[in-house]
Amino acid sequence: MSSILSGCSNPKLFKISLAEWSLHRTLQSGKIDHLDFCKIAKNDFGLDAVEYVNSFFFEKAQDQSYLKEMKQRADDLGVKSLLIMCDNEGSLGDPDPVARTKAVENHYKWVDAAKFLGCHSIRVNAYLTESLYGTSTGNYNTTGSYENQINLAADGLRRLTEFGDTIGINTIVENHGGLSSNGKWLAAVMEKVDHPRVGTLPDFGNFRIQGEEWYDRYKGVEELMPYAKAVSAKSNDFDSQGNEINTDYYKMMNIVLDAGYNGYVGIEYEGSKLDEMAGIQATKDLLEKVRDSFY
Repeated sequence: MSSILSGCSNPKLFKISLAEWSLHRTLQSGKIDHLDFCKIAKNDFGLDAVEYVNSFFFEKAQDQSYLKEMKQRADDLGVKSLLIMCDNEGSLGDPDPVARTKAVENHYKWVDAAKFLGCHSIRVNAYLTESLYGTSTGNYNTTGSYENQINLAADGLRRLTEFGDTIGINTIVENHGGLSSNGKWLAAVMEKVDHPRVGTLPDFGNFRIQGEEWYDRYKGVEELMPYAKAVSAKSNDFDSQGNEINTDYYKMMNIVLDAGYNGYVGIEYEGSKLDEMAGIQATKDLLEKVRDSFY
């Protein structure tokens, strides 16, 4: 047991939340409605905190009546709204300054929505644009692209973070493909932005850079944890003992806790062998088993 665990007075160590992407197939099929997400988290899984995904209410970011209904349902259930995961709003590291500015401004409405809902953050992406990939060689670290993309991503993130800071909302980045799945690169972006309201959302599984090129997930999470304002417990498949077959949750949660993190760890089930409800439950059971094992 690590030193930080042995000295910890919190019997729970960390809390567990539910990321809406865990239900993406059911939501996309229309079998459940986005407005019922909080009810499912609380009534089916006993979880009191959620992480929204903007694609499930993409046209509602500025619909005050809809947001009010979301907030009321969460409040009535005693569920905390933690963050909004934001996709499909442009590249914050786009090499075209006009497109980069548009991407920054596209996120403003989600910052406002997060504030209204009582969230602490929006989660954004910091993708490497295809034009900088050097895809013909399969080498993402072509001359100039690595450092250049740090500067480009940091510029977009800094401007968005400064906007969020005006109303008390954090801007956090998930390792989510391309160079963002290189822990060293994303940590360098954090250092470049250098703002107390910018941070990371380390995801246990999203370390595929391109094709079959993967970054070491344990090294990546360790590099991203100093900046973490949320954590995503990605799961895909489980063995007969209930352990996730791709990620050693005991090892990973040691890394998370050794960084001094004791906030929410979000369940993000993405597998297909179990249905989504069973996959969420299996991930929750595993997180609770890991948490209990530290005592």
